[in-house]
Amino acid sequence: MLSAYLMEWGSMMLRWLHVITAIAWIGSSFFFIHLDASLRPAPDIPPGTGGRAWQVHGGGFYEMRKYMVAPAVMPAELTWHKWQSYWTWISGFFLLVWVYYAQSELYLIDPAVMQLSPLAAGAIGIAALAGGWLIYDWMCRSPLGKHDVWLGLIGFGYVVAASWAFASVFSGRGALIHTGALMATIMTANVFFNIMPGQRKVIAALTAGEKPDPKYGKAAKQRSTHNNYITLPVLFLMLSNHYPVTYANAAAIPLLVALVIVAGALIRHFFNIRHADHAKSPWWCWAVAILALWLAFWVAMSASPGGRERLGLKPREPGRPVLLAGMALPPAEVTNIVTGRCAMCHAPEPSWPGIQIAPKGVLLDGPEQIAIHARAIRSQAVMTHAMPPNNLSGMTAGERRVLAAWLAEKPR
Repeated sequence: MLSAYLMEWGSMMLRWLHVITAIAWIGSSFFFIHLDASLRPAPDIPPGTGGRAWQVHGGGFYEMRKYMVAPAVMPAELTWHKWQSYWTWISGFFLLVWVYYAQSELYLIDPAVMQLSPLAAGAIGIAALAGGWLIYDWMCRSPLGKHDVWLGLIGFGYVVAASWAFASVFSGRGALIHTGALMATIMTANVFFNIMPGQRKVIAALTAGEKPDPKYGKAAKQRSTHNNYITLPVLFLMLSNHYPVTYANAAAIPLLVALVIVAGALIRHFFNIRHADHAKSPWWCWAVAILALWLAFWVAMSASPGGRERLGLKPREPGRPVLLAGMALPPAEVTNIVTGRCAMCHAPEPSWPGIQIAPKGVLLDGPEQIAIHARAIRSQAVMTHAMPPNNLSGMTAGERRVLAAWLAEKPR
């Protein structure tokens, strides 16, 4: 039982750290994008080599100046913006390991999709993140990298294809979180392997009294632009694991990912242009983004188990849950308790008013499903009594003791 509490608290602490560092990174990224767009010519900076912007905040005025390559004289003090990015990825990776790899049987492995051992599932996930970055980096360094529009379009298709590959191996929830993790890995790797090394080479050239090569700034700008446009889609994918309607049907994941990327990128494009010139605000971006999100809603709804019937479509036959090797079915008493107290919500078609899809995508309407979700039952109904919510179905203390005794006997 102690280990179960440690898993819950560890997940909370890592998630807290991840959110804090992500706020810091995304906040600074958005600010500098805004600053770049708001730069205006300065009399003491040659045209085309930089600019100046004034900001007001917290009762004070700030004058900010940018040099496209570097100033004529190296400043004595220089603030580097990198650790927000690094710690966002580090905390996110450990959170991925803690939740999805250490508890892969609950969140990552879907035996109906592919029978995997926890070790194999984790190895596939980590290899995909590393390999995914290498493929993206190769595309940027190849001749394709000289054509920003084509690189963006092919990169878009690459991420959508990756989401399909993840959905062919993992659970729907695992597929979406790994698609987001791949994009987040690309973002941080851009900072670590491209943007920061280029800045160091520029500074080294200035220190040596040489003229910096502008190619480093050009490459950094391209990678920063990619990071800027995929930030909002990454945030959506990271939040998706809390909303089962987004991953209820793995077949819909590639289309859902494509629509969310389009919507998120267009919203960022609107603000990028608006910050530069309010008169040129591309309001059409909002119309297309809203349309894409509306389509994503219908894709998710039509793909969910109960959504097809509500749309007048023929419902899909639910697949029989597949147990992992060595996983035993619960005794009849446990099955009766869980189905009686939980299945009104955790069923393919919930009967509780206002619930359209099983919370978190967890089904507890049969012994196989109960065995698969034993860990979730322990944390939600035995350790914390968080479920049923407000004990709406009236689970008794004696019934919780029966569940606790069964879970204490389980080898997993």
